[in-house]
Amino acid sequence: MAEKSRTGKVVEKVVSQVLENHLPQLQQELVQRVLEEVQPKNGQPHDGYGEDLLKVVSLIHGGTTQKEILRALLESTEHYCGRAALFVMKGGSANGWQGRAFDNLDDVKDFALDVSATAPSQALQTRTAVNGHIADMDPKFISQFGAPSEDQVLLLPLHLKDKVAALVYADGGTDGSSKMDAAALELLVVVTSGWLEVASLRKQAAKEAPADAGDEAAPVPVQTVSSYSDPFAAHAPKHVAAAPSEAAEAVVAAAGGMAAAAAPAKDAFAQMSPEDADMHRKAQRFARLLTDEIKLYNQAKVAEGRKHKDLYDRLKEDIEKSRMTYVKRYGNTVAASGDYFNSEIIRSLAEDDVSLMGPNFRR
Repeated sequence: MAEKSRTGKVVEKVVSQVLENHLPQLQQELVQRVLEEVQPKNGQPHDGYGEDLLKVVSLIHGGTTQKEILRALLESTEHYCGRAALFVMKGGSANGWQGRAFDNLDDVKDFALDVSATAPSQALQTRTAVNGHIADMDPKFISQFGAPSEDQVLLLPLHLKDKVAALVYADGGTDGSSKMDAAALELLVVVTSGWLEVASLRKQAAKEAPADAGDEAAPVPVQTVSSYSDPFAAHAPKHVAAAPSEAAEAVVAAAGGMAAAAAPAKDAFAQMSPEDADMHRKAQRFARLLTDEIKLYNQAKVAEGRKHKDLYDRLKEDIEKSRMTYVKRYGNTVAASGDYFNSEIIRSLAEDDVSLMGPNFRR
């Protein structure tokens, strides 16, 4: 268990560091860095191990849609385990999406996994990989699909933003080969989580880019809770009741109850002409995307900056680069008076406490 925990922490640390360097060199650097950490101390992985990992990571990164990415993940697991299945989390339930190497693949789809069983429950609670025994798995699942030859099952949480969006199940198979590489499988799930988010960011960026942006490439933004694209939204098992949208829940929570939620939100741009209001909304949205991008790629710096109250000094290069992008696009429009970029920097990075930006922050 200690070795599993160490490996999980190493993978998370390495992936976070690589993501901060953005995407162009992600595939090769990611695999090389992880291999340096997870390889046995008393020896090297087998010949070609790194090249194999690089190929499967590249396969995942070759997906341009959310379904392609998830399918690539499941296909990639065939190199490192006997069987694998992906369960989508919806309203507290885990429902089968697809599987690989099971005798009855169609039955995996829409199978309702009992998340109160030991292994799934622990994976959801700890949000980390759980390497357990057959007895720790949903007994109905084992009964329907057969027990693996070896007494080992692996549950891997697939994270999107701040929640577990899916569980990946893996075992050594029923043919006696007992193939299971937990470290490699953890890596693939972490890579998939990151790449799913990137796919959503690109999709959202295309929607949010102003029409007058021309050929200038827009930065890759990160979604807020209300705009985040759920890759599993189309998966609605018939045995699970539809859950209210995150946006609706947020409105109710913020309003303090159903009665208050019924009151219409105040429109800050209601007194403007439709054209001016639209420009202000676009500028505000673009400032939010730029700021969320900074936060996405500098999570460690943001945490340290808040702690030491020197966010601006730590993020100066990113902030000023994004400020120039914002000013270039909206500095000469009616939205310039809104000061949306600085407002979002303070709101998002400093959590509405300008003192956390430090004395060198200029407004």
